Amino acid sequence: MKALFIILDGVGDRLWEGKTPLIAANKKNIDYLCENGINGVLHTIDRGIIPGSDTSHLALFGYDPYRYYRGRGTFEALGAGLSLEKGDIAFRVNLGTVDNNLVIQDRRAGRDAYRLKELLESIDGMEIDSIKISARHTTEHRGVVILKGEGLTNKITDIDPHKTGAKVLRCKPLEKKADFTASVVNKLVDKAYKIFSEHKINKEREKKGKLPANYLLLRGAGIYEKIRSFEERYNIKGCCIAGGALYKGVARYIGMDIIDVKGATGTVNTDLKAKAKAVFDNFDSYDFIFVHIKGTDSASHDGDFDLKKKMIERIDSKFISEIKNLDCIKLLTGDHSTPVRLARHSSDPVPLLFWSKDVRKDNVKNFNEVSCAEGGLGHLKGKDLMRIILDYMNKGEMFGE
Repeated sequence: MKALFIILDGVGDRLWEGKTPLIAANKKNIDYLCENGINGVLHTIDRGIIPGSDTSHLALFGYDPYRYYRGRGTFEALGAGLSLEKGDIAFRVNLGTVDNNLVIQDRRAGRDAYRLKELLESIDGMEIDSIKISARHTTEHRGVVILKGEGLTNKITDIDPHKTGAKVLRCKPLEKKADFTASVVNKLVDKAYKIFSEHKINKEREKKGKLPANYLLLRGAGIYEKIRSFEERYNIKGCCIAGGALYKGVARYIGMDIIDVKGATGTVNTDLKAKAKAVFDNFDSYDFIFVHIKGTDSASHDGDFDLKKKMIERIDSKFISEIKNLDCIKLLTGDHSTPVRLARHSSDPVPLLFWSKDVRKDNVKNFNEVSCAEGGLGHLKGKDLMRIILDYMNKGEMFGE
């Protein structure tokens, strides 16, 4: 049997006036799989741990994040299609807006991507103290920056203070041998600020009433190292269907093929039918298909209960309806909970649905955080999932004789 692993980003929630978006949503196709499958709840890292999107995905694919996580920037760069070599340092970047005192006015430059690709190209290829700089725009206000050269480490602090109204930070070493890397980073952001502030694109943005994107808010420094691939580890061939660079990057890091889908934007407006078509188009070529859908998390971070509910309903009608009769193992879960009321990740477990034609069905009929907690799978950790999947794929290994 092949496996289709669907992750609804940040889908888990807490009660708001007695309901979560999953409880409130009309989702007959998801509930059909739920009623005919086995269910549970999942702590992607561990109980009480608030998962990041990066660490949780590593865990869900069976890679212990405490061993394999080396910083988010690596995944962002790989997801953007950039090549990395051992020792390269990669950052995720927001192009933000600061005033003359370097106080952040907007961490996302108004979420307006107008000509940001060209802006980042203005620092691509720069060299600082023999370290070569690569820069690329990804989506909206986001990009990636890579440092290539000798003597680099990711044991440094962020430039981004992660809040509006705060002054940008200086990069500091977290260990003595990181002094050089921190120095390069500080020189880079200073040079970029000067270039961006005087750049014709920012002058044009301001004329159009847009915020200038005048500062490189670097964070999540990651160092690249090659690891044992998904296929080598499990003897199955996997692919990834996603819109966001991070999720493509995690998949590429563990050796999955990336399926580019036109209209897969990583936003609430992503083309769900195109993603479903990509599943069918690639079904014969892969044993394991990972599909990531971001919109549920985006709505949560915006604190919008109704939008999250509507996104779940759209996933149900535009995506799950298309794939629900596909003859394969199907898993539906989240990478973490993002309660609308908090507008951030939380340690709450996520609901898990597991469907196979020979699975032991339980009595759960509605896929949500409360009902699934009574399901036959009980409470699992993220690292448990791949072992269960492999057994149903007839790829598991017996312990003992």
